[in-house]
Amino acid sequence: MLNEMKTIDFLKVLSSSEPVPGGGGASATVGAFSCALGMMVANLTIGKKKYADVEEEIKDICGKLETLMGELVFLTNEDARVFKPLSEAYGLPKNSEEEKLHREKVMEEALYEASIVPLKIMETVFEAIKLLEFLGEKGSRIAISDVGVAVLFGEAALEGASLNIFINTKLMKNKEKATFLNNRADKLILEGRRLKEIIYNNVLANIK
Repeated sequence: MLNEMKTIDFLKVLSSSEPVPGGGGASATVGAFSCALGMMVANLTIGKKKYADVEEEIKDICGKLETLMGELVFLTNEDARVFKPLSEAYGLPKNSEEEKLHREKVMEEALYEASIVPLKIMETVFEAIKLLEFLGEKGSRIAISDVGVAVLFGEAALEGASLNIFINTKLMKNKEKATFLNNRADKLILEGRRLKEIIYNNVLANIK
């Protein structure tokens, strides 16, 4: 989806009554923008004599961010793919006991799959946020504000994706799986917020 559309077309579909893309896909896309901004800062740093001592590390970070960006574009599409079975499950008949049991089984599987993708979005974005810390400390000073924007985007993507987990796990019958997913999301949120504060405050200290 995202890799086949212009940004403006993606926004038009996002703003429409179409069920996908939704919040999960939008979060993955925002995460991809976070990676792209980090790459921009890295590319503005590479080749500058002033930053020669950290050039190899910056190149490595740039390559990793590019990989993460590609994963998030893929996850934008994956989020749309896994939502379809869930939306179809809601429409399954539940007139007889047999139909109710079948619907419950299909729903449970669909809810789990629709939670795994946003969790993967969170994990991928978190990896990007960790890379932004070094760019905030050692990257080009003329682009440090973009590190701040990138980490704000990253936190928004992280927490945005978490909401797509929580709305699904609340309906899951398997509380063990639901608890695992919720705990993992909560941990990523806490760690993401902690890192975001460090990175963002460092940016502010350098530009104000």
